Amino acid sequence: MMVFTTHCSKSRWPSWLAWLLAVLLCVTAACTVRAEGSSSPVPDIKLERNDEGVWLSTTLKFELPGVVEDALLKGIPVHFVADVDVFRDRWYWFNRKVSSVQRRFRLAYHPLTRRWRLNVTEGEASDSEQGLTLNQNFENLQDAMNAAQRFSHWRIVDASHLEAGAKHWVEFRFRLDVAQLPRPLQIGTLGQSDWQISMTAGKVLPLESAQ
Repeated sequence: MMVFTTHCSKSRWPSWLAWLLAVLLCVTAACTVRAEGSSSPVPDIKLERNDEGVWLSTTLKFELPGVVEDALLKGIPVHFVADVDVFRDRWYWFNRKVSSVQRRFRLAYHPLTRRWRLNVTEGEASDSEQGLTLNQNFENLQDAMNAAQRFSHWRIVDASHLEAGAKHWVEFRFRLDVAQLPRPLQIGTLGQSDWQISMTAGKVLPLESAQ
């Protein structure tokens, strides 16, 4: 009688494959924690298109963390930045950026008058200092934040930059610009989630102009 014996051997994955799987698991876990820890919902952006261009409207929904409000009450201005990029889809290469606009907000509290001041500068992202500036005063922080969070009929691209019949994609980004804080405070915000206010939204631009 012949006896067939099968030797069981422990298969070992190549070390580089095990390392790659470990990295992927870490990245996935980090993304999950970030998504669950985010208190700012994805903005719902509305796009309107006609023969002159495209306009964007949205209302952001987020609350200022206590540490940010405390900094404002101590007389430290806080800056926010909104960017919008418009891309044209290209099947043979990366999407081509056809327009980029930016809106900057400077929010400050004046203890002597107990009023809030919001400066809004608008223009091309590469030349925002040459854009239009709007100054507004408010009696309370909530009114000032409502003005900073509301985007109504913001022109983001001229019709001449859009190719007829082509697919275009609009990307909206909003963030707290910690680079504008005083240097000592910038260092103190490193790794502090309360200072990481950021949100992004994207939407496909309608092919047809609104009638």
